[in-house]
Amino acid sequence: MTDIAATHNDLAGSLAKNWWLLLLRGLLAVAFGALLFSRPSFSVAVLITFFGAYSLVDGTFSVFSAINQRRQREHWVLMLVGGLCGIAIGLITFYSPGITAMVLLFYIAIWSMVVGISQIIMAVKLRDEIQGEFWLGLAGLVSVLFGMYLIYNPGGGILAAVKVLAAYAVLFGFLMIALSIRVKGLAKA
Repeated sequence: MTDIAATHNDLAGSLAKNWWLLLLRGLLAVAFGALLFSRPSFSVAVLITFFGAYSLVDGTFSVFSAINQRRQREHWVLMLVGGLCGIAIGLITFYSPGITAMVLLFYIAIWSMVVGISQIIMAVKLRDEIQGEFWLGLAGLVSVLFGMYLIYNPGGGILAAVKVLAAYAVLFGFLMIALSIRVKGLAKA
């Protein structure tokens, strides 16, 4: 039982130590969403490029965090899987720019759900260690719901999903920012 408690303390400590990665991730998501809101007439090709870049950068940050914390975190693999999925989706997006809008919607949906499920699992694991794990779980739930929305409503096409994607990115970004502020407080404690 003490090993489990030590693992959770290490996880909370690792999050607190790397709070700035959560903040950066949140700021990137908000910037991506704001860009989509400000330019709703972006062509599908530009949206594909921006989504690919965002997914690649976000996945890289997740992989970096997971590898950096692999010795301290028992469940670092969850973050690694989410990050690798983001990198893979980003690379697929760049190497297949001629994909249809429908396929891109499914790429986005799958990526969003994998990331969301891993965040919900991490929030459950952290519930006894930090206050505010709710924000991580809520960000995960928003990601899963967004992915499900895209799967069950693909008929609107990619251009109709731009505003939904923008709203998701901004909401997810603010939730990550809130979590980073919360875990930064742990570092001081």
